[in-house]
Amino acid sequence: QVRLVESGGGLVQAGGSLRLSCVASGSILSIDAMGWKRQAPGKQRELVAAITSDGSTNYADSVKGRFTISRDNAKNTVYLQMNSLSPEDTAVYYCNADVQYGPSGRRRDFWGQGTQVTVSL
Repeated sequence: QVRLVESGGGLVQAGGSLRLSCVASGSILSIDAMGWKRQAPGKQRELVAAITSDGSTNYADSVKGRFTISRDNAKNTVYLQMNSLSPEDTAVYYCNADVQYGPSGRRRDFWGQGTQVTVSL
């Protein structure tokens, strides 16, 4: 089995920063893309940022210039540095990873349980 665990969420004032982390563990053979999505109350889950195994990144327009995604392949960890936060960034943030897992060698997306980010005025 593969497990993703997020951390780093919390309450922050507008203009502040948070850093989210997500660690993947278990019977991992390889990880391709990793990323972050978020879901605000009453809204659909949306892409925030994604990063491939070779470091190519993709961001939602709403977070470009404010958020930075990175990863440590040796630690099976993906990070999301969030700066200049605004109340519109309030949501549950989920990490996901495209994982090849053992012993079957199959590949599928795994998701974390989510971490709440709340930005106050």
